[in-house]
Amino acid sequence: MTFPHIDPVFLSIGPLQFRWYGLMYVLAFLATYFILRSEAARKQLPLTKDDIADLLFYGAMGVVLGGRTGYIIFYNLGFYLAHPFKLFAVWEGGMSFHGGFLGVILAFLVYARRKNIPFFTLIDMAALCAPVGLGLGRLGNFINGELYGRATTVPWAIIFPGSDGQPRHPSQLYEAFLEGSVLFFIVRFMSRSNETTGIAGWSFVAGYGLFRFIIEFFRQPDAQLGTFFGIFSMGQLLSLPMFIIGTGAVMLLARRTSCRNSGLKKS
Repeated sequence: MTFPHIDPVFLSIGPLQFRWYGLMYVLAFLATYFILRSEAARKQLPLTKDDIADLLFYGAMGVVLGGRTGYIIFYNLGFYLAHPFKLFAVWEGGMSFHGGFLGVILAFLVYARRKNIPFFTLIDMAALCAPVGLGLGRLGNFINGELYGRATTVPWAIIFPGSDGQPRHPSQLYEAFLEGSVLFFIVRFMSRSNETTGIAGWSFVAGYGLFRFIIEFFRQPDAQLGTFFGIFSMGQLLSLPMFIIGTGAVMLLARRTSCRNSGLKKS
């Protein structure tokens, strides 16, 4: 299959150009705002609309600063040490999910202390928002024809513009489906079926780690890094601990809930 011609600019008004990728970010932030409001109301948290907007701002700063820092450290440290003026050239690309993930954790720690709200309560709320942003972001990657997959002969393989002309896995769509849609419903199910604080957040950590680890087998490794041990990408090395730790935490919380419920029944 040939990559469908999709103009990255969906709207032009004079000198202004509005791109699909930017639109995905806008939609993600809007969806996040309304999900946070809904969850705050469901959990009966003392958060006003302005508080939710502040929380979204903290999260956005965590994503941007953490994502950029993570990319520099995990994926291209040598280049940026040699070209320090490129550290802030975010318009040239270079963001890491794992760095953004750590950035959001730090930002929410600050916000939780400021508002005197349990940290994991905020993380559970964010866990419902993250898959939406991930799914939309991967659709933006597909439209831009970037972060494509490895060469393959499957019938749905796509020849991406700017690549070497080989048919490749549309791994951006795999990620949009698994890390976006599927992960959202898993986290939502866990948050509704078990009200234990932290269960939704750790379910996201485990689910993302698993899905990202699997999809990396189909995604083209970063050219400057290649693979480690001839098999694993940097994304897999960063995602595997998420799956292991997240799964262990979910099992521990579920066991505690089960023991507590059993104790209540006996009493």
